[in-house]
Amino acid sequence: MTDGKSRIESELEVRSYLQNLKYALDHDAQITFQEVRQVDQKREIRQTNAYTIAKLFPNENPADALRRELKTLTVKEYMRTVKDLRFPKRSEMREFGKVYNGTKDVYIKIRVELLAAYGRHTTFIMSFHFAAQAFTPEMFPYGDHTGNISSTVEVNNEQE
Repeated sequence: MTDGKSRIESELEVRSYLQNLKYALDHDAQITFQEVRQVDQKREIRQTNAYTIAKLFPNENPADALRRELKTLTVKEYMRTVKDLRFPKRSEMREFGKVYNGTKDVYIKIRVELLAAYGRHTTFIMSFHFAAQAFTPEMFPYGDHTGNISSTVEVNNEQE
């Protein structure tokens, strides 16, 4: 599938991307996280990065929590690859979906740059927020399509 703005990478390409992500994170990659975004002004608070991080990982440093969580991403959680329309010369971004506490769908959009301009690996996290719509198996090209889209992660026993 391709619409000029997004595409589905092969399973091998996604595995390679995840290996690069884990390599960068294991080698002190700088994590750049957009906690507050302009688009949040028009969103329900539940679908903002700041709210989601505070709910899922209270009392944790957001960068540490995100570093740990990104290391657990799998091919089954891959959704698609998208062009960065604001910065077309930058590398593409990958979208993933992860289920927390069995019911909370979290949309993740990231870019990894190995040996970026400043000589340091960088992981840019544009989105890490509760999904605006429930995930469906069709959204995951390498999921098992039986409703078990991704591994469920148990965090923070509080109810939302």
